[in-house]
Amino acid sequence: MSSPGVPEHRASEGSAGAVSLERALGLRDLVLFNLVAVLGLRWLATAAKAGPSAIALWLLAALFFFVPQGLVVAELSSRFPEEGGIYQWTKRALGETHGYVSGWCYWINNVLYYPSLLMSAAVIATYAIGKGESALASSWTYVLPATLICLWFAAGLNIVGVGTGKWLQNAGGIGTYVPGVIMVVVAIALVAMGRPSANPITPRNVMPNLGSLQGLNLWASIAFAFAGLELASSMGGEVWDPRRTLPRSVLVSAPLIAAAYVLGTWALLRIVPASDVNIVSGLLQGISSGARSLSPALWWLAPLAAVAYTLGNIGGVGAWLTAPARVAFAIGLDRYFPPAFGRVHPTWKTPHVAILVQAGLATAFLLVSVLGKGTTVERAYLIILDTQLLIYFIPYVYLFISFLRLRRDDASTDAVRVPGGPLGARVVGVSGLLVTLLAMAIAMVPPDGETNRLLFELKVVGGALAYVALGGAVYWRGTRRSEGAGFRGAGA
Repeated sequence: MSSPGVPEHRASEGSAGAVSLERALGLRDLVLFNLVAVLGLRWLATAAKAGPSAIALWLLAALFFFVPQGLVVAELSSRFPEEGGIYQWTKRALGETHGYVSGWCYWINNVLYYPSLLMSAAVIATYAIGKGESALASSWTYVLPATLICLWFAAGLNIVGVGTGKWLQNAGGIGTYVPGVIMVVVAIALVAMGRPSANPITPRNVMPNLGSLQGLNLWASIAFAFAGLELASSMGGEVWDPRRTLPRSVLVSAPLIAAAYVLGTWALLRIVPASDVNIVSGLLQGISSGARSLSPALWWLAPLAAVAYTLGNIGGVGAWLTAPARVAFAIGLDRYFPPAFGRVHPTWKTPHVAILVQAGLATAFLLVSVLGKGTTVERAYLIILDTQLLIYFIPYVYLFISFLRLRRDDASTDAVRVPGGPLGARVVGVSGLLVTLLAMAIAMVPPDGETNRLLFELKVVGGALAYVALGGAVYWRGTRRSEGAGFRGAGA
């Protein structure tokens, strides 16, 4: 039984009985959740390093990937607001096997994502205490404890209740957005004072060169900086009025995210020459340089932005920890993962086992990435990161294919539909799918300077196939276990 006043979310018939989850997420929570999940201000430095053409790349990525992604997620979440999100949509459209592959790749990829995000938070935090670009940022005696504390703090908050954990994601959403706003305001102030731009921005140099592999590679990377709008839908069973709230949160947060990327890149290019942009700390570099140009009295803007940025990264860990755990939870209910994944804490109404497993695996990868520096362990970890790229794209292929398949079915009158009728839906679905496939193809191309191109491709493709095969083994074992117990997964 759920606690008094808490509505229940019950699993589909045929799953592991009735499961109650606390509905505690409203529109504000989901808008901030989307901000912290999607917006990565580190991308501003990557984009600005390429020069003014990055502005056009952001706009093209928004048009051909971000807008289609947002429209697709808005429609699917309004029609099928189930716990598990993309896993449930794929299962409904293409069957349980494809649903599992989509859910597995989504889950395992995000477990691999935490180390890089956590270490980025640790590095940025050094700027908040005036130790930016010092040896502290590369010292594992600082990096490891700092990252582990952040990880388990985020895990703990999200285990003790979605109503508690959401405040970390809310604070992270604000913390993610504030530094971008600061830099844009600083750049506008410099323009108002008549200061010349650090990079001439003209119609000619804004035009990108998509005829080169380097240009296509950057565009694909920028497009996937927009990925993540589907994440909140994984928590559909914990959202108030999810059929209305989930799509509305997408429609509110998407313009804010696009504006932050486009205006943030413009602002950084106004302040710092593209050749001088620091890929790791470019955002703080821009704020610090711009604030000094305005007035020495504004020295505090950079430390303030660093504190907010660090909070944003910790909130991002919370978001990418808790929502994929719901995918694992849904797979656990269907018995393809061990049934413990489908358990809900009797007091806090959260899938605590799924969250603990993810935090534990992330801890293991952190230890590998930090303590393995300069060893064969580090090389193995870098291979894992390479293969992560392909794994990351697989659920998006499923997302757009599932949309195109489900769009043919009737929907309730209150569903949010992609505008333009059947033709508009096909254009949106195909556009998102083609960008995803392009990004997958580019991910298999060795970077400049790679001496053994064949070995690189074998590592990336072979590693991705190995992860899928590992997931297949888990699926086969879960199927055998379910058959032995006379159980069929939800939706069977």
